[in-house]
Amino acid sequence: MKPYRKSSAQSDAVVAALLAQPRAWQHGYALTKATGLRSGSLYPILGRLEDRGYLESKWLEPAHAGRPPRHVYRLTPGGVAFAREADSRRQYAHQLLHRDGVKA
Repeated sequence: MKPYRKSSAQSDAVVAALLAQPRAWQHGYALTKATGLRSGSLYPILGRLEDRGYLESKWLEPAHAGRPPRHVYRLTPGGVAFAREADSRRQYAHQLLHRDGVKA
């Protein structure tokens, strides 16, 4: 078993954006808008998530002639579980930081 490696805030943002519609195919441009990440940060994250089996991707043919194909992504069932765990960790950390009026 691989040791647990904490994911970055950027990776968590991508996973959270995908979790909003876990079975929908989403393209990179929409994910840049949802996360605020630039493409130079987003695409390496998508590649790592796919390498780990959390994402699947495919190329979509253009809807209109003369447009390039689009690369789209969605969470795998394992990716949905990973995303939900990450979301739970974020919520727990938020509760710890804000309990008893303590603010970070």
